[in-house]
Amino acid sequence: MSAHSHSHDEDDEHGRGHDHSHAADMSSADSRRRVAIAAVLTGAFMFAEVAGGLLSGSLALLADAAHMLTDCGSLVLAWVGYKLADRPADSQRSFGFSRMKILAAFTNGILLILLAIWIVWEAIHRLMDPVEVMGGLLMVVAVAGLGVNVVAFLVLHGGNKDDLNMRGALWHVVGDMLGSVAAIAAAGIIMATGWMAADPILSVLVALLVAVAGVRIAKQSGHILLEGTPEGLSSADITADLIMNIPAISGVSHVHAWALTETKRLITLEVTAEPGACTETVRRDVKARLADAFDLSHATVEVVSEPL
Repeated sequence: MSAHSHSHDEDDEHGRGHDHSHAADMSSADSRRRVAIAAVLTGAFMFAEVAGGLLSGSLALLADAAHMLTDCGSLVLAWVGYKLADRPADSQRSFGFSRMKILAAFTNGILLILLAIWIVWEAIHRLMDPVEVMGGLLMVVAVAGLGVNVVAFLVLHGGNKDDLNMRGALWHVVGDMLGSVAAIAAAGIIMATGWMAADPILSVLVALLVAVAGVRIAKQSGHILLEGTPEGLSSADITADLIMNIPAISGVSHVHAWALTETKRLITLEVTAEPGACTETVRRDVKARLADAFDLSHATVEVVSEPL
């Protein structure tokens, strides 16, 4: 008769879970605070850029203002993602709302791509139908915008680098910084040479950089939402490692590894114990090995014992 076991190490799980949960709560609170500060900074200066862009006739400045508008909305979305992720699990959502910040990151990635497309579209129209740009006013507003963006960047850069939601918010601000730099460069060229095409051309360069960041973030967060295998993990490697390091097992099957968030990785698997082996000991050894070798502290292990 086969024996089955997939209960949890309650004490060990609770201890590790408590430590991870506490660290995650602290990180989430810090990230939420940083995102809120950046949202206020970008939102407040956006109105100045809109006015400056309309008065000067600069696409680079209007593109940067539009970027700041989407940034402000995206930063608010990121903040909401953190806020919802802090909500506890309930009967309908056993994992809680942890993936809300991944969903926010994915949305921000798509918004970056759409923003880049809009800037390129407007730039093409400006090249076909040039508009007179007031270089002096453009320079003043762009320099002030760069200062605000640098402050917002420094606030976000001090956050968790592994957090996709934070990285999405950070790249929105980086895009703003690049937009301000492009506007400053365009103003300098226009003031020195009168070449109006510099404004839309530099806007396109910024748009391309923003699009690359958007694709990267959307791809990484989409992989998590589709429950893809986390980076650095392989079912074949896990199977080989367990068989090599735990003599009491003869086989590993039904290995499924995925991620709830970018830092919370989970796995389920079934192992076959050698005849006569204690299934509870095998299960404990497997969970310990997964935690130590692969940083998989949340594992569901079913043990099947071979008949004597």
